[in-house]
Amino acid sequence: MMSSDGSLYVIKLGSSTIVNHPEIFEEIHDIVKRGSRLLLVAGGAEAIKQKYESISRPMPFLTLPSGDEVRYCSPEEMPYICAAYHDNILSKITKHLKEYGLSVYAQLGGDHGLVLGVKAKPLKAIRDGKKIIVRDSLFGQFASSRAAFLKAALANFDVVCVTPPIWDLELDSYINIDADVLAAHLAVDLEAHHLRFVTGTAGLLQDIQDSHSTIPDVYADDELNSVEGRMKQKVRAARLAVQQGVCDVSITGPHTLNKGGKTWFWNVESDLSDLDLLNKVVRIPSVSQDEHELAQYLLDSIRYPSVSGNIDEAGNIVFRKGNGPHTLLLLGHIDTVPHVWPVRTDSSGVTGRGVVDAKGCFVNFIHMLEEVDVPEHGSLLVIGAVEEEISSSKGAFFIRDHYSADAVIIGEPSGEESLTLGYYGLFKLHITIHRAQEHTAAKDSVSVIDELYSIVGEIRHRVREIDPQSLSSLIDIEHQNEKGFLTVRGTLNFRVSPEAGNDYRKKLDLEFGEGVRVEVVRETPGFANPRSDMLVKSFVRSFVKQGKSIRYIKKRGTSDMNTLATTWSDVPMVAYGPGDSSLDHTNDEYLHNKEVESSRAILKDVVVEWFRQRTEV
Repeated sequence: MMSSDGSLYVIKLGSSTIVNHPEIFEEIHDIVKRGSRLLLVAGGAEAIKQKYESISRPMPFLTLPSGDEVRYCSPEEMPYICAAYHDNILSKITKHLKEYGLSVYAQLGGDHGLVLGVKAKPLKAIRDGKKIIVRDSLFGQFASSRAAFLKAALANFDVVCVTPPIWDLELDSYINIDADVLAAHLAVDLEAHHLRFVTGTAGLLQDIQDSHSTIPDVYADDELNSVEGRMKQKVRAARLAVQQGVCDVSITGPHTLNKGGKTWFWNVESDLSDLDLLNKVVRIPSVSQDEHELAQYLLDSIRYPSVSGNIDEAGNIVFRKGNGPHTLLLLGHIDTVPHVWPVRTDSSGVTGRGVVDAKGCFVNFIHMLEEVDVPEHGSLLVIGAVEEEISSSKGAFFIRDHYSADAVIIGEPSGEESLTLGYYGLFKLHITIHRAQEHTAAKDSVSVIDELYSIVGEIRHRVREIDPQSLSSLIDIEHQNEKGFLTVRGTLNFRVSPEAGNDYRKKLDLEFGEGVRVEVVRETPGFANPRSDMLVKSFVRSFVKQGKSIRYIKKRGTSDMNTLATTWSDVPMVAYGPGDSSLDHTNDEYLHNKEVESSRAILKDVVVEWFRQRTEV
């Protein structure tokens, strides 16, 4: 199940959850099954308590000047604390995960200096009503981790588990650390996509006596006066993580990741008005094949009147408003390309992976569910597809085969003043050459890499004869030398124009003799929509209403429009959305607030106008 390049979850579990709620491990199994890597950080309060009870040893505590009580971790107590983690935490976690068929690497953070820390300053405490200074408390702060080792372990095991205590090099000793804080620091060090603190309540509660008073969102400027006790440390840890670049952070429970309440932490101010949803959606990483968290967040959050929602079998997030026979499909995609970097919001807009391609477009689609009154004869279908950015296009193929619509607007950045009428298609090849090794000085010797370049050149020539407008790029080369044989594999992408038609593949000879295999991975044709249909006319009228002139464009990239068009041949389809598409897949994606709002206004008029025209037909 393990994946060397899947998204990374850091999940912190309290020992009470581990000891008394083993059902949490089914949820962990589900995450690993989706292809994600998982670092589990476990606390030990309940386990340490049980350890001390089992050996009839009093557990020492210190009373702080604030009145809070903390466990006193003196040098004499540290062996018992380590034993509690080994016997009551690591062993239980390993046992439960292995029952689900998962491979596990588990150790104390301090073992082999995996996680290093520094002992804290002496503690001020109250004993017998007097203030004292406690100098031998082995409690400390995080300093660093062997991140490279942890990444290697995460690539080779389904689950990696780390617990306190950690190691102080100067003292040459274990030191204790709060497990929530440890989880936050490790999430930062490893650039985790998702950080979860599982607790015994339904997230963070406004009123600790009311189990239904979950605080859904905590913004950077929020004061949390209702937070008490141990929950204060979780809040500190969550805020530490978001401040240092982990965008997707939440406290969940009781003792569950998915089935209870959830409090999200956002590194942005609360006064976002109708840009609030966009700023949150951009902050939940959703690299292709890791769309689950964003889809679930949207399903839980979008609660508009008369709007139904579900996640379909492919993982697409689906909303519908209205049940009439005339269906307008607003199709976006919720996945992004790697790499995920911290999202930043300023007074003019937001930057982050996927904000242009194409979360800004899809969030505008979601707003249509709230802003548009769908007539009795209409149905507004809004879908966020998965895996648009990779060759599988799993979400779009499922939509093509399981849904229907009378017209489609694809959510891709066109810029607010342009309308995309079509896209080039994608023709993707894997070229593999396998030869016996020979000396490069041998007569007539040609390396397999040289041969690959020669074949790539010939394939380009053959494709250009069929489609002179095609574009091509050799995007990857892999080379292997094993047991006297050389193997090279190249990935060759073509962008084919709509003029090439749907059967361009049949005209190509891809045979190159023994030892050479050319595999067609994708052969999606181009597509171009005419300017004269009802959908385009709806855009023209909306542009005029907003005082703008429409500009038509045809893109050399490929979108889910191409996939639908392979069978939806008579369905009008265009693409529209805010953003500069030249920023797609770059580290400079930035979306201006004004463009989001103006394109949303145009889109609303289009949807209303399209339904009006359908009534008159």
